[in-house]
Amino acid sequence: MTKKFRQKIIREMLQSYEINSQDMLLKILTEKGFELTQATLSRDIKELKIVKIPTSKGSYIYRLSENMVTAPKENTLSAFGFVSIEFSGQLAVIKTLPGYAMAIAGEIDNKASGYILGTVAGDDTILLIPKENISRGEIIASLSAFISNIQ
Repeated sequence: MTKKFRQKIIREMLQSYEINSQDMLLKILTEKGFELTQATLSRDIKELKIVKIPTSKGSYIYRLSENMVTAPKENTLSAFGFVSIEFSGQLAVIKTLPGYAMAIAGEIDNKASGYILGTVAGDDTILLIPKENISRGEIIASLSAFISNIQ
């Protein structure tokens, strides 16, 4: 089975099931006849831009970040999970509610790529790396398109 087919199945599974760990995802794929390692699955997760998001039950599940991009501004994870932004030179650090950083970083990578070179996310902190010669004002303006409470 090809990588493209495996990733198609992963996308479908994330839309159909509440998958809360790589182990769970690996087990389901193995049961479906795929032969892959944890390292291969980790690469697929990165390539597919899969993020872990908190649920209303207090747990976390995997979701495709592209599915969150189309949500209305007031319903995005960014609008709910964003806490603050602070600059240090050209870099910025964004604080989020616990568990939201990866999802918000995925939105930033998808929606602000004209201004942002990349992000690095932890559990509640995002390191934001802007492109050359981008001002703080331009960064805030680009992020305010989907993070309504950013200043």
